[in-house]
Amino acid sequence: MSEKRDAFVQKLKAKIDEWNAEIDRLHARAEQTEAEARKEYLEQVEELKKHRDEARQKMEKLQEAGGDAWEDLKSGVEMAVESMAQAIKSARERFK
Repeated sequence: MSEKRDAFVQKLKAKIDEWNAEIDRLHARAEQTEAEARKEYLEQVEELKKHRDEARQKMEKLQEAGGDAWEDLKSGVEMAVESMAQAIKSARERFK
């Protein structure tokens, strides 16, 4: 793996760790809400997990890509990261 790709993957792994922590915090908040709101919040948390898993799968494909193919996959990973960032932002705003 090239140094550039290694650095990108490491950055993405750190981002996924941040997302995991944020999902855990949001899940804990959801558990503290009333039953009706809790259902909605937990659905939002599940949606975040789907986005996170999608980003993780793309990262794994990127790690396995040989040569310059990883550059092609990088844009897909970046879109998944942006989608997750927006989903986290939306969830934070809803949980206020």
